[in-house]
Amino acid sequence: MSQQKQSHPDSNLYPEATGLASPTVKAHAAEHPLKLYAGWFCPFVQRVWIVLEEKKIQYQYIEVNPYHKPQSLLELNPRGLVPTLQHNNKPLYESTVLCEFLEEAYPDHPPHLQPSDPYERARTRIWTDFVTTRIIPAYHRFLQYQAARDGAEGLQEARAEFLRYLKEFAAEMHGEGPFFLGEELSLVDVVLAPWAVRLWVFDHFKEGGLGLPGEGKGGEDEQVWARWRKWVAAVEGRKSLKETTSAREHYLPIYQRYADDVAQSEMAKATRLGRGVP
Repeated sequence: MSQQKQSHPDSNLYPEATGLASPTVKAHAAEHPLKLYAGWFCPFVQRVWIVLEEKKIQYQYIEVNPYHKPQSLLELNPRGLVPTLQHNNKPLYESTVLCEFLEEAYPDHPPHLQPSDPYERARTRIWTDFVTTRIIPAYHRFLQYQAARDGAEGLQEARAEFLRYLKEFAAEMHGEGPFFLGEELSLVDVVLAPWAVRLWVFDHFKEGGLGLPGEGKGGEDEQVWARWRKWVAAVEGRKSLKETTSAREHYLPIYQRYADDVAQSEMAKATRLGRGVP
């Protein structure tokens, strides 16, 4: 059994966090009742990690190689997926649930990432769901699409679908921002930020790149795309995001497997089967 795990084609693609994420991991190595079972590469993990760092909540970071899952994780989450939290010896999982839990369980830790107004809070949930059910699956469909196998026309359709969802998201943003709801970061920003800072994968791996309009080149949609660029710059500049992101070169071999449509993560397999976020 152990030999099969060692020979898995993806098993050597998950080293420890690097870049600015490395000292963040080291700073949270000590034993603590709040444990984050994580993977440095995983954008779903980064959602929760950003919230922990934004709110300056103390926690223990536990790196998980998805092909060598520790028994301690499997006892908390039978699916063995990250992120998983252990809170006072009790398990919690699903990234958006964890983000909301941390906001509610640590009310004395600013910033407050959920608006106090009930309408705005409900609207945040609508667009958080949009990110998870529309944008992220479209991101993976485009990334994993194989033009040589399935035709160049389908690649253009996958690109157009993804761009359409990004534009729809940007059109709902506060007019000035810079964040989705206005001047302050909120959970709706956090849930998309890890993918927003990984848009470079399309220019690296897909012929023709992402095709986002450059400044002044958005045509009749220029105002929307200008708002999108302003939002991306704001989330990219956030300290919590920078310090939970590893060096780009370590993402490359992992995303190469997604771009070749041979990755074996749950997200990659779900995309292959035409499903949404697992």
